[in-house]
Amino acid sequence: MDLAGVTRHEPVTVEAGRRAAVIAPVLFRDERPHVLFTKRADHLGEHPGQMSFPGGGREPADADLRATALRESNEEIGLRSEEVTFHGQLDDILTITDYSVTPFVATIPDREYDPDHREVAEIAALAVDDLTDRSNYESELRDHPKYGEIRLHFFHVDGYTVWGATGRMLVQLLELTTEWNVPPEVDRVVDPDADYPV
Repeated sequence: MDLAGVTRHEPVTVEAGRRAAVIAPVLFRDERPHVLFTKRADHLGEHPGQMSFPGGGREPADADLRATALRESNEEIGLRSEEVTFHGQLDDILTITDYSVTPFVATIPDREYDPDHREVAEIAALAVDDLTDRSNYESELRDHPKYGEIRLHFFHVDGYTVWGATGRMLVQLLELTTEWNVPPEVDRVVDPDADYPV
């Protein structure tokens, strides 16, 4: 995993919706790169139970979106700002809940993190080797009522499934930092109201 690809990237920004920011945290465990995710608590109103990156909505007191990402990551998992080494940004993502999310990529220490169980059910560090294993990936094409035809990405690792907006961010992170690329063909085309494979 070469994070210089993120540093060289010129992110595309989206000035729409409510603003939010996340950190896509990379840590090294036994010298192997891992990406850390949170599993959202089941009682949350938006995206319950889904895998996500630590972060959240911008508050008026936040100096900028990086400050938002740091504050929210501290609240959600106890990540301290002095532990974070930023490498760059991915493209902004517009979510179905009308958030414009700015993803920052950073390295963090491999240590025990303390989830705020009001928001976070679990914390999982998934190995990049597993995330880039083609047998752990699938995608589908479906029509979205607002955005038209979209491709959804699903990464199945260690009993977790990363998909949705976080899946889109993960695709770009892996394409910028590894030799992995999205396969040109989708695994299936589904009806707009088809169940999700998670």
